[in-house]
Amino acid sequence: MPSNGANAAVRRCTDECDDKPCAIISDIHSNLAALEAVLADIDGQGVKHVCCLGDIVGYGPNPVECWRLLKRICHPIIRGNHDQALSRKGISRFHPRARKAIDWTLARLAGEADGLQIARDLIALPPLFTCRGRLFVHGSPAGATMDYLLPGDCFDAERMAREFRHVETSAFNGHTHIPGVIEKGGAFISPEKLNDMTYIAGQKPAIINVGSVGQPRDGNSKACYVVLDGNAVRYRRVQYDIEKIRRQILKLPNLDPFFGDRLLKGQ
Repeated sequence: MPSNGANAAVRRCTDECDDKPCAIISDIHSNLAALEAVLADIDGQGVKHVCCLGDIVGYGPNPVECWRLLKRICHPIIRGNHDQALSRKGISRFHPRARKAIDWTLARLAGEADGLQIARDLIALPPLFTCRGRLFVHGSPAGATMDYLLPGDCFDAERMAREFRHVETSAFNGHTHIPGVIEKGGAFISPEKLNDMTYIAGQKPAIINVGSVGQPRDGNSKACYVVLDGNAVRYRRVQYDIEKIRRQILKLPNLDPFFGDRLLKGQ
């Protein structure tokens, strides 16, 4: 059982997952074009179960639309740091552009009849869940919501020992927007270095970053997510209409143009 201070809000999957393939998505960041493309790709593979590792809002122009779609399709959904920031908790750690995006998101929600409830729903999401020995978080195993686990952290033995104390078999996370796998005692493995972009979990304890749907930062502009099928973790990259979402961002004076421009290069 994780012991990072959030145990009271831990949720577990029910028998509905019953070993069927599951899509794991994260870091949508109010990018509806990317989310719709990813969900279409998931549906095209016949995958019926989708879970989300948080950061539904922030950076992008479609917080309301993304939440309504995810609420209908995904289970479970956990809370990311941008979702939590709607309560102003932890927002002091955000850079000014990100804080301004949260302010814009709150103003956007205020314009909806159910906007206050949407904010409450996002803030109230659980910080993690477990399923069959697997841990699902937004940030890192030791810091479910806020902690970054970057590729280079694999060389920090003390940090990795702390993280793997919370990993029974495997852990899935997002937050950095950089997909890849860190095995216990091993280096970071990017999806491109995996055979057929597929990692076989269970041989060693591993922390698996599923990447970002709405704002990839690994130099690849395509949306990223994984499909978990048994022990196979298959990375998927999905092209979407980047210019469409970029134009929407550029039209909104309270969203920094940087958030749209960076999508072109996946940075």
